Amino acid sequence: MRTLTAALVPSVSLLILSVRLSVSVCVDGDSDTEAVLGNPMKLTCISCMKREDIKAETRVFWSYIQDGEEISIFEYDNGPRELESPLKGRLQWRGSKDLQDLSLGITNITRNDSGTYQCVVFRLFEFDSFTPSVTITRIIKLEVKDKASLDPTALYSEIMMYVLLVFLTLWLLVEMVYCYRKISKSDEMAQDAVTDYLAVPSDKDPSGPAASE
Repeated sequence: MRTLTAALVPSVSLLILSVRLSVSVCVDGDSDTEAVLGNPMKLTCISCMKREDIKAETRVFWSYIQDGEEISIFEYDNGPRELESPLKGRLQWRGSKDLQDLSLGITNITRNDSGTYQCVVFRLFEFDSFTPSVTITRIIKLEVKDKASLDPTALYSEIMMYVLLVFLTLWLLVEMVYCYRKISKSDEMAQDAVTDYLAVPSDKDPSGPAASE
């Protein structure tokens, strides 16, 4: 019985892990606020469902605010649709199938793309007796630059990589010297042992006492 239990525990654990990995996990995150001139950019808008077993009708409205003027640029209502705006032709729907990630992509960033972007998520939940709704708004203030800003995390990681390489190189040299000295010492000990052995007179040595008699 114990053997059967011990065999089943790993299998059950593996099954639970596989089920957990197969379920999509939604994590709220902020969008990048810097774009590089001429490069593509993703405006991240994530609105996680607290309970994935509840059905909800989801609609998304993207707008662009510049100089106090709000311009509708994109919407998702039973499917993505690009609206008439100065950004038309450069917008791409980057959302997920479960409509928890509602992000929008912009290709070929220009200086005029700087400004405030607004992602409004409207959800209408379906219950038996009532249909509550919720509206969530995400604000992204985008700044367009000629070159990407230096990422402190990337710089720190690069410095640590070089430090690690130098440390490993020095450690390897120390190990090589240690092994060389150890081998040399072993050779010297072996040579001394052979010399001492040859220096000891043998009982059958003709030059010994027996031979002199």
